[in-house]
Order: sequence, then structure tokens, then C-alpha cells
Amino acid sequence: MNIIREWFRRHFSDPQVIILFLVLLGGTVIILTLGRIIAPVLASVVIAYLLEGLVGFFQRYRIPRLAAVLIVFLTFIAFLFILLFWLLPKLSHQIGQVAGELPSMFGQAQQQLMRLPEKYPDLISQEQVVGVVRFLQMEMGRMGQRLLGFSVASVRGLVTFLVYLILLPLMVFFFLKDKEPILRWVTRFLPENRDLTDHVWHNVNRQIGNYIRGKFWEILIIWSVSYLVFFLLGLRYSMLVGLIVGLSVLVPYIGVTVVILPVALMGFLQWGFSSELATLLVAYGIIQLLDGNLLAPLLLSEVVNLHPVAIITAVLTFGGIWGFWGVFFAIPLATLVETVLTSWPSMNTEFKGEQPPSKLG
Repeated sequence: MNIIREWFRRHFSDPQVIILFLVLLGGTVIILTLGRIIAPVLASVVIAYLLEGLVGFFQRYRIPRLAAVLIVFLTFIAFLFILLFWLLPKLSHQIGQVAGELPSMFGQAQQQLMRLPEKYPDLISQEQVVGVVRFLQMEMGRMGQRLLGFSVASVRGLVTFLVYLILLPLMVFFFLKDKEPILRWVTRFLPENRDLTDHVWHNVNRQIGNYIRGKFWEILIIWSVSYLVFFLLGLRYSMLVGLIVGLSVLVPYIGVTVVILPVALMGFLQWGFSSELATLLVAYGIIQLLDGNLLAPLLLSEVVNLHPVAIITAVLTFGGIWGFWGVFFAIPLATLVETVLTSWPSMNTEFKGEQPPSKLG
């Protein structure tokens, strides 16, 4: 008990730590209990947070904030318009084509697999091929059931989509326009002596802002390059496959490994075991190498470098809690945890008159 009491006294004796702990606990409770109810508000806050960087960019050139907000908001509306009326229909059309051609694609794949024992009798047996075919048949049945369930829930999803379509732009505009009054109203409910909380927030704000903006551009560039390369190689559904490759950068290490499967599958269903398939896989590997060694370090140079084990753990943990959005925000949330843990032991020196460390992490 003395060990526990001493540990508690060492880490929770400072009021600054208690304030930080209560702020983190309150935010976590609100998200876990009201997250689904206030999801449009949370989504609007995230989008406004991302757009705030552009507003600040225009303000640095002495453009009034209201004018900067209008420029950024109209740009956001134009992007949303392109997304809704050009990109989504194009992707939906390709998804529909893939779904309609799945039976014939499966038949072609089965024929290709059945020829393998004849070409490589010493490596692959007929029983192994039959086992793979049965596995694919089971997965096709499960996929059909999922598509049926999705179609049943599509009406509810359409209603939710319309609500988001109306509310999101409106709330994003007001969050940008009235940022200062909203922040003043929120800080009224926080204690005045909150230096540690402010310190953690400024570091997290810098790291998360850089990460999310960098990841946005990384996704856009990798998607565009992948689409162009796949299109030039003659791969069908290159827009859809390029999008999958672009989204794979959200999950470092894991995304590269997982996404090679759909890329290889689409190439195999179109060309079989051929030089075209090999060229496709080589092109995919070159894109990922350039991303990991050139593009990502360039865009994310100011982001805290997390250990691969920490990244994988964060993806599994937050993805298990919040699904896709947990995966999307896994690294920012891991950055928050890392910043809190790094600041926590140093609060006895940093907030009692001694020289603070020059850099976290």
C-alpha cells in the first residue's frame, strides 16, 4: 500500500495534473456516451479544425478573418460539390460494375487456379486448389449476405446522409466564423490555473494538425499517382483501386500489406499469371517505396515519430472501439497519449519555475 500511496502522491499531488486528468476524462466520457448523438457536431469540429489552417494562411497575408473564412468555406463547398456530383457517382458506377462482374470474375479465377496443378504438379496439388476454390465460394456467399444487409439499411443511411449534407456545411461555417467566441465560451468552464493542460494542448494541436493535413495531401497524391499508373497499365476500375491504395496510407505498415491483396486480385482476374500482373505489382511496390521514403517524410517531417509497435497497437485499439474512424484517428490519438505521458513526469520541473524541455518526445 505504501508503494501505491507514494506513486499516487508523486503523480497526482499537483493540482495541474488533476485538472488535466479531469479534462481528458470529461472529453472521453462525452465522446463515448454522446458520440453517436452529436456525431454531426464532432464531424463539423474536425472539418473546421482542418480548414482553420487555410484560414490562418490567408490571415498571414493580412486578409481579414471574415474574408478568409468566406474564401476557405466556398472552396470547401466547391470540393464537396465535386465529391458528391462527380467523384462519388464515378466510384459508385465502378463498384456496381465490380459487383455485377464478380460471378464471371470468380469463374475466370477458378479456371486459372485449376490449371496450376497441370503447370506445377510438384508444387501444387489438385486437393489444394479445390480447398482454395471452396474457401472462395464461402467468401462469395458471405459477401452476398453483407451486400443484402447493406441494401436493407440503405434507406436509413440515406436519411443520415441528407442530415449530414445539410448540417455539416452550416456548422462548419459557424465554427470557422465564430471560433474565438466559441473558444471563450468553452474556456469559461475550465479552471484559470491550467498551465499543464494548455501545454499539452498546444503540443497536441501542433502534432495532430500537421499529421492530419499531411495525411490529407498524402492520400490525395498517392490516389492520383496510383490512378494514373493503373490507368496507363490498362487495369480496369483503376479509379476505385487507386482510391484503395490512397486510403492505405492511413494505416502505416498494415495498410501496405493488406491493400496488395485487392491490387493483386484485380490484376489476376484481368490478366491471370502474366507479365502484366508482375508489372502491376512492381508498380505498386515502387509507389509504396516512394511514399514511405520520400513523400511521407516530406509531408510529416514535423510529426512525432511513433514506434511501429505503438502505431499497430493504436490502430488495433482505437479501430476496435470506433471502427473506421478509430483507424483514421488512431495515430492522432496515439500522439495525444504520447504527449500526455511525456508531459506528465516533467510537470514537477516544467511548471514550478525550472527550465522546460525544448521538445517533447
